[in-house]
Amino acid sequence: MSGIDGQLRELYQEVIFDHNRKPRNFHPMADADRHAEGHNPLCGDQLTVYLRIEDGVIADVSFVGHGCAISTASASLMTEAVKGRPVAEVEALFRDFHALLTDAPPARDLGKLAVLAGVREFPARVKCATLAWHTLHNAIVGAQDPARTE
Repeated sequence: MSGIDGQLRELYQEVIFDHNRKPRNFHPMADADRHAEGHNPLCGDQLTVYLRIEDGVIADVSFVGHGCAISTASASLMTEAVKGRPVAEVEALFRDFHALLTDAPPARDLGKLAVLAGVREFPARVKCATLAWHTLHNAIVGAQDPARTE
């Protein structure tokens, strides 16, 4: 493994480990005006995403649930990335994030989310990394059915 590849892999593992061990915004939200459930039956990931939207902006976001390290870390990183952003920008960010994981070049710099690019090396794990994002989308649009990644 070359130096840069090794450094990226180490950063990827470090960020995943940190956000899995200490997920950010991991709590139910009493004043949420929207929420949605998400489930990945293949690996057992389950979560609920809570939102409070004010004037078209995600004023607050949180999640609860259980899942693999990638699922939990992705949900934690997602909450940090979307808080304070307009809903339309969040939907575009999800498209770019999904492109990052499926090997298409994203349209913008994704900041910390870019560390999850390593997931694309494991196609079965892409579903783990995108579950929170599909669930967030369902909460935004008010979908009643749980988000599924299969």
